[in-house]
Amino acid sequence: MRRLTGNTTISLLALALIAGAPGCKRSPKRVQVEATEETSTSLATMVHVADPRASVQLVKGFYDVEQNAWRWTMQKFSVTLRPPAGSAQKGAVLRVQFAIPDPVIEKLKSIRLAANVEGVPLEGQEYTKPGEQVYTAEVPAKALGAEAVVVDFALDKALMPGASDQRELGVVVSTIGFEAK
Repeated sequence: MRRLTGNTTISLLALALIAGAPGCKRSPKRVQVEATEETSTSLATMVHVADPRASVQLVKGFYDVEQNAWRWTMQKFSVTLRPPAGSAQKGAVLRVQFAIPDPVIEKLKSIRLAANVEGVPLEGQEYTKPGEQVYTAEVPAKALGAEAVVVDFALDKALMPGASDQRELGVVVSTIGFEAK
């Protein structure tokens, strides 16, 4: 009888594994379908930094995703973006949604964010309060002629590595991209 119970247990375990197998196969198929979509292979005009597909566009100066929503930056960071349709003639607006945590403003008092697109400098902006922020700057058409452009950002200062965090910390970014004019 013990053998029958053992075989029954093994049979039930095997049946459970077989029954669960279709569920295991569905997940990879969904991921594979998403990965083969045409839009995932081309560059985005607006990047949500927590989206795993956006990682290839985050050139330098970004840390890993936190809370499935944002990333800390270093003092200098860069992203590659696709210019919006018609921007080589009309220009575009660069938009960055980010936050400055209380401890950063308490320590640094202010932060100035500046950018350049393909070497063309854009107007910088200074921030003196913690919380959600938006950086916007007009991008001239001459900077947007290519299919992909690099946008370099620089903060005038950042928190240097310390005892509690070994990273250089700038701002907390959620989205970066171009808006058509």
